[in-house]
Amino acid sequence: MSQLDASPRTPSPLYGLALAVVVGVFAMILGRWIPIIGGPVFGILLGILIRNTVGVGPVFRPGLQFASKQILQWSIIALGFGLSIQQVAKTGLESLWVTLITIIVAFVSAYVLGKWLGIPSRLKTLIGVGTAICGGSAIAAVTPIIKPEDHETAFAISTIFLFNIVAVLVFPMMGHWLGMSDAGFGMWAGTAINDTSSVVAAGYSYSVAAGDYATIVKLTRATLIIPICLILAVLVAWREKKQGSAGFSLRRIFPWFILWFLVASVLRSSGLIPEAMHASLHLLAQFLIIVALTAIGLSSDLRRMAIAGIRPILLGLGVWVAVAGSSLLVQHLLGTW
Repeated sequence: MSQLDASPRTPSPLYGLALAVVVGVFAMILGRWIPIIGGPVFGILLGILIRNTVGVGPVFRPGLQFASKQILQWSIIALGFGLSIQQVAKTGLESLWVTLITIIVAFVSAYVLGKWLGIPSRLKTLIGVGTAICGGSAIAAVTPIIKPEDHETAFAISTIFLFNIVAVLVFPMMGHWLGMSDAGFGMWAGTAINDTSSVVAAGYSYSVAAGDYATIVKLTRATLIIPICLILAVLVAWREKKQGSAGFSLRRIFPWFILWFLVASVLRSSGLIPEAMHASLHLLAQFLIIVALTAIGLSSDLRRMAIAGIRPILLGLGVWVAVAGSSLLVQHLLGTW
């Protein structure tokens, strides 16, 4: 007589997905209420709070894994619909040298300081990318490529958020103290502050002109996540090949979602997307990234994060100071502030 299979069935991903969506809705509401923090940060903080107090059962794990990986990629693609190449071309070219130098400084300082502090490789990369490009969005973009642990992603985003808040409070005061022009301060804020919301907050608290300039510089800086992701994908593929990993394939490791991000950006720039849809697509992109980061928070164990101690925060501080200082130095040498 045949015996019934008693092996447990894999729970439906709908449970974890529904949990991430519900918590994500609350995070988005809180982000609208307190925009200086923003929905993505609230999402990951609420997720961490729930995960480490009431807990998250095994039934939710498949859906949370789906949200933190697949929906994360969809959110990056959706962001492409909000980025017009024509809109940022002029200001982008003006800010390109400062942006490139600060990005190089971010990665070099993250590598050197991270090695000195003994920071794990993937966490070091996340903090470097987040500081160099665009905070949480950049961390979200490279996560599917380097595949860090959920607690590493959460720690990196929390570290970046901490220095975003400091920048919003400190940068305008320093800008006035240094006697910076509107364009100079906009350049500084756009190249040295991480998340777009914090760039906007700091820029417009200085002046309207500074806010406009900082926003465009920040959008230009955000486009550089594309080559950064491609470079990281090649490095990861090369490392796998060198280690002789079974089933190595550059095609498999290639970040196809970045290619679709480019397609979305081209469609947005070509005018094929009706103007009436732009706001809705932007809202969708925001919500998807909040849901994905909420899922990461719901999967993050604070006890594992505590093992890293204060060293990642010191790394974030060091990289942030290096980026902010190099931006000021380049502008001073070029006479543009």
